[in-house]
Amino acid sequence: MVFSSIIFLFYFLPVFLTVYFMLPTTYTKNLFMLLASLLFYAWGEPWFVAFMLLMIFSNYGIALVIDPLEGWQRTAATAVGVILNLVALGIFKYADFFIQTLNSTVLSPPKSIGILGIPLPLGISFVAFHSISYLIDISRRKVVANRDPLEAAVYLSMFPQLVAGPIVRYNTVYRQLRERRTTMGRASAGMRIFIIGLAQKVLIADETARIAESVFSHTQAVTLMEAWLGLAAYTLQIYFDFMGYSNMAVGLALGLGIRFPRNFRLPYTSRSITEFWRRWHISLSAWFRDYVYIPLGGNRGSEFRTYANLCTVFFLCGLWHGASWNFVVWGIHHGFFLVIERAGVSRLLRVVPATVSWLYAMLVVMSGWVWFRAKDMSGALDMFSGMIGLHGLGPISFSTNLTLYPVTLGAMVIGAMLAVTAWDGTKMHLKRYVPLRLQQPVLAATDSLIITTFFVLSGFAIAAGSYSPFLYFRF
Repeated sequence: MVFSSIIFLFYFLPVFLTVYFMLPTTYTKNLFMLLASLLFYAWGEPWFVAFMLLMIFSNYGIALVIDPLEGWQRTAATAVGVILNLVALGIFKYADFFIQTLNSTVLSPPKSIGILGIPLPLGISFVAFHSISYLIDISRRKVVANRDPLEAAVYLSMFPQLVAGPIVRYNTVYRQLRERRTTMGRASAGMRIFIIGLAQKVLIADETARIAESVFSHTQAVTLMEAWLGLAAYTLQIYFDFMGYSNMAVGLALGLGIRFPRNFRLPYTSRSITEFWRRWHISLSAWFRDYVYIPLGGNRGSEFRTYANLCTVFFLCGLWHGASWNFVVWGIHHGFFLVIERAGVSRLLRVVPATVSWLYAMLVVMSGWVWFRAKDMSGALDMFSGMIGLHGLGPISFSTNLTLYPVTLGAMVIGAMLAVTAWDGTKMHLKRYVPLRLQQPVLAATDSLIITTFFVLSGFAIAAGSYSPFLYFRF
């Protein structure tokens, strides 16, 4: 079950919200949210509900063990909890990757190890990272272990952020697990954010995905013009796909009385890769900073040690995104540019014209997306060959031409504008043309009309069967 589907929008969500707002107490709301979250998770993978419950209550128990301990015992208990989460993540997500790597590099066919073929539970990376941050924050005495198993279970299983984030720290929401206000104002604001996220996913990401899918499906013959068109399409697709999900999760949670952190701040306006990672997937970069980079020593040691820490963090960041060497190279790609910026390039970027530094950042980010999107290493290298004209300058292939509908091209143009613009056009035009006493009601009516239009158009697109699963579901 995905947010941009008929079953969720027109069946699951209305029933859930109706029952949720009818329940009288926070306890009953929590209980219902837990049951709804398990149903949401079980809809596509019923066999993994038991695994989800095992992760929830094992982390609940470990947290209670850590809380009263002191010294090395506290550290040891925390390490055990973290290792157990990493082992679970490793078995489900990385076991086959390590076996394949071992078979291809060390073992000959007679001695090769068989692939396990274990299905990957949706969102296991997010569940594991939530659990690890919870245990470490208890160990650091930033929070106290929650003794209510229901509240702990709701924190680790809330369906809005269960599958693709954002990564929500326990200290951000623990008060709202116990007591929260659900008002019409918050519900209205939440639904507005939710619908904006839905439109970003369905009307922009899914449309631009047509071009990206066509181009990346035949990278061995992609021409210069087609390669850059496909890469531009994927650059927009992954941004609006992931930001769309994050906005839907943030909006839905706000409507329920829970505040999730913002996950994006116009990352494609960045003038360096350092700035990009302050704006892109903010909750993940903050997680790696607080739980990996700083414990490794951060920038407190020598310059070489700092560079090594950055490379380690982004190696792990790439591996977190997927069990493939493509993702590892993507992480190393970003780590390399962070290192050279810290070594002196950042000073140069501050003095060159803004357009130059922006083009540098976009070129680095977009070339990184090649590793992220390509099916394998050879596909990525083929794509790079096309991007520098080794497969010819043009024309665009027949299959890609078939994807260039006016609606799709319009989504590309609108997406590109929205990706680099903080839009506030409605208020600006109201101040110019509408009397002051009428501005508020006209703004409210205009906003409602726009949101309603977004929802209707998204509904039509979903009903036509043109939506696709969120990209980050596989992580």
